[in-house]
Amino acid sequence: VVYFIRYLVNFLLFIYLAKRMESTPEKLELITQYFADFTEEQLQQFAALEGAYKDWNAKINVISRKDIDHIYLHHVLHSLSIAAIVEWEKGTQVIDIGCGGGFPCVPMAIFFPDVQFLAVDSIAKKLKVVDAVCEVAGIKNITTRHARVEDIKNKKFDYAISRAVAPLKDLWRWADPILHKKANQPGGLICLKGGDLHQEISESGVRPKMMSIYDIFQEDYFKEKFIIQVKK
Repeated sequence: VVYFIRYLVNFLLFIYLAKRMESTPEKLELITQYFADFTEEQLQQFAALEGAYKDWNAKINVISRKDIDHIYLHHVLHSLSIAAIVEWEKGTQVIDIGCGGGFPCVPMAIFFPDVQFLAVDSIAKKLKVVDAVCEVAGIKNITTRHARVEDIKNKKFDYAISRAVAPLKDLWRWADPILHKKANQPGGLICLKGGDLHQEISESGVRPKMMSIYDIFQEDYFKEKFIIQVKK
């Protein structure tokens, strides 16, 4: 009986791992149908995200339970909508304001391996997840800092990115002082937001460029999601 139970457990574990390995390439097609020219290392890093986040999300909840099975659509591809509109040179410095569990900075760091990212959050346990995911996926161009963005005084960045953290008015108030102003480079704040943003934009005091993510990725999930860009 003990032998049979052990055999059954091992068999079920094998089936589970096999299904996970089969499903990940299919899910990666969500990314590769919109972006080409990834290196084998980048594809392996993207593939590693699902397992890493599922493992760590069971310990520290950074992604809602209903979203964890849709990580490539709801989180990875969503984050990469920024990559679809920017061309960042080697050495570009980017801060992710309120990075949470690592979106958008983790997918963006895979996409731009020569760009340096600082992931900032006021909740230390979320940064623990970011550090662990980076270690598992072999991402080396993200540094994490446990701090409020208002407390960062000693560093300037070319871009600030953010996803669903705070109203645009606050995001710009935090980002403006830490962004470089370069005549030959259109740096600034790029944030991902959803829903009706008219009041939020009118109260922000800035005139952002607004783009529908559905115009970039023709997936129903993105029909009411937008990229908001404020140039420095």
